[in-house]
Amino acid sequence: METALTELAGIEHPIVCGGMMGVGTAELVAAVAEAGALGFLSALTQPDPAALAAEIRRCRDLTDRPFGVNLTILPTVHDTPFAEYLAAALDGGVRIVESAGRSPEWMLPAIRAAGATVIHKATSVRHALSAQRLGVDAVSIDGFECAGHPGLDDVGGLVLIAAATAALRVPVIASGGIADGRGLAAALALGACGANMGTRFVATAEAPVHDNVKRRIVENTERDTRVVFRPFRNTARVASNAVSERIADLEAGPGATFADVAELASGSRGRQRVLADGDLDGGMWWAGQSQGLVGDVVPCAELVGRIVREAEDVIAGLSDRIGQRVASRAIDGAASG
Repeated sequence: METALTELAGIEHPIVCGGMMGVGTAELVAAVAEAGALGFLSALTQPDPAALAAEIRRCRDLTDRPFGVNLTILPTVHDTPFAEYLAAALDGGVRIVESAGRSPEWMLPAIRAAGATVIHKATSVRHALSAQRLGVDAVSIDGFECAGHPGLDDVGGLVLIAAATAALRVPVIASGGIADGRGLAAALALGACGANMGTRFVATAEAPVHDNVKRRIVENTERDTRVVFRPFRNTARVASNAVSERIADLEAGPGATFADVAELASGSRGRQRVLADGDLDGGMWWAGQSQGLVGDVVPCAELVGRIVREAEDVIAGLSDRIGQRVASRAIDGAASG
């Protein structure tokens, strides 16, 4: 299954495990790479650029296949040395950067000088077009179903992916709402060169999160997410739990500000109490609607292989069914004539 993504990244399968805060570490990313897909270390999961450099080395000890680094540029409570994180990635030999959040314009000269590739995550066609004009190599387009920050337009993947592939010249990776081979086949049918998944990869054996989190993803349906932070123009999709419900109640109050929910929404709280300790109501944690499609916790190699086989079966099955329908109509037409 060769596409523009497999050619661009030098990988075997058109599947991406995007950068996930608190989850995108060497254990998971190396397992994804060994399965023939593309994984991204999350730069800001590491406490400082030196720790990112060490995590890159640790990942290289686990795999000799391509992997990348995600650098998400969003407002932070403390000053974050984004340029130093980028330098640590490029100095460490990483040649695929996933940018997200704000415009990647400032980082492109350094990426180009290092001979690296940049894939920019966008939540709308207009932002994807802006990234294309800046010179990114590919765009990962996030539908409203995705975990994390789906933007402010509330456009689902079925429309957004098709609109993006129609408007852009650079390769488009479909993201949001995909967890199996049917989703990959649909993404390819809509013109994308591959599929990016986050929530599905959290429910794998190698994901560095507590088993309680993995089991809850399997148990949850597509309805078990909550959209928060909308009043602050920073819409986010997270798992439904006591904390996200409390955040939703507080932010709906008159004159609410982010300060009213900041302690509940703390990323460090979610990473420690939920992802590490397994207290599912201990903090806010990310999950997409695709959790309703997740039925088990398996190793990354098994998951990637299954998705590719399912996608191939779906594509072949559609061709067979359409061919049979056309043949049946032709026979019926001949008989009636």
